[in-house]
Amino acid sequence: MPRGPLPEDPAVRALIAHARQAQISRRGLIGGAGALSLAAFLAACSGRVGGSAPAASASAGEDLSASQKTLTWANWSFYLDEDDDGNHPTLDAFMEQTGLTVNYDVAIDDNNTYFAKVRDQLALGQDIGADAVCLTDWMASIWIASGYTQAFDKANMPNAANLNPSLQNPDFDPGRANSLPWQSGFAGIAWNKDKLPQGLQSIDDLWAPELQGRVGVLSEMRDTIGLIMLSQGVDISGSGWGDTEFQNALDVFAEQVSNGQIRNIKGNSYADDLKNEDTLAAIVWSGDITAINYEVGDKFAFALPDSGGTLWSDNFMIPIGSQQKTNVEKLIDYYYDPAVAAEVAAWVNYITPVAGAQEAMAEIDPELVENQLIFPNEETLAQAHIFRTLTNEEQQKYNSEFEAVGLGA
Repeated sequence: MPRGPLPEDPAVRALIAHARQAQISRRGLIGGAGALSLAAFLAACSGRVGGSAPAASASAGEDLSASQKTLTWANWSFYLDEDDDGNHPTLDAFMEQTGLTVNYDVAIDDNNTYFAKVRDQLALGQDIGADAVCLTDWMASIWIASGYTQAFDKANMPNAANLNPSLQNPDFDPGRANSLPWQSGFAGIAWNKDKLPQGLQSIDDLWAPELQGRVGVLSEMRDTIGLIMLSQGVDISGSGWGDTEFQNALDVFAEQVSNGQIRNIKGNSYADDLKNEDTLAAIVWSGDITAINYEVGDKFAFALPDSGGTLWSDNFMIPIGSQQKTNVEKLIDYYYDPAVAAEVAAWVNYITPVAGAQEAMAEIDPELVENQLIFPNEETLAQAHIFRTLTNEEQQKYNSEFEAVGLGA
């Protein structure tokens, strides 16, 4: 796996200089030290799948990358480096370096809702308005099994060799023929430090009377129900649980929705509820809290609950209807340069899948080299768990039951 010295490309070096000068990196909220040790986490991530569906009825269209130089990248909020003017320094450098125009579209708030918007076009092999998407492992497995993605030409992506070895052969995409990880992260709990100076330690703390109507949870079933199941002593990574354990967690969720304890069930838009204090505590994604604090000051804290948090990865894919395949491959290759990956990680505070990024971080922001949100050690990883593979039947049953409760919120 290539590590070696940082690249000599002037554009990449300019990015490092920019990061040093601008000082826009977002500080991590989990302290601690220790050598990089991702093997346990990455190996676990590689086994997460989500089911299958009928294959798409159409093949990929003609690649027009040579003549059309504009592409659209659909992603989640708080997921790319950003300066004080709202620009994305690494993406701007890519566009200047390549002559391509990239429309960065913050279009994904939740895996299911995004899929619902584009599923019909995908099934027909049509353009969905995005040439690159970043979706979570279990949803990526559905797209790949359904024939909704285009296989990569690795000749256009030499930096793909920098992918951490433990992520190179997930069972939903052996050899990473159709996907490459963008970032990985934790789901845990966050709270308003001014309003809750005592802090939170457990999922049960979210159900305290003083938080009545001021709690938010995620619309991602695996994270919200996964954290509740962990609080009930269930090993969500193992095979020793099923309908009974899921129902026990769902009952808690349903109770907290019906009694008004839970105010909102949202995807990335939960950030607005925290910022305007509609919610004072929530189940959240790790890096987002650093982004919110960057906007409003050091107002929120993040922690993995004492019973543990969840782990996940989001993945680059090229939708079947895109006619910008080669250009997207250039984009992905660029973000697999360790120096570029490190600058993104310094801002988003999520776990980077790019080997060599930790060494590159030493030049960008030495204080982040051992940040546990970006380069977690074994102690931190021991507190987090991958939601196990679901059968197709479980996938449909659990999602529908979770969504049915959510409709009452």
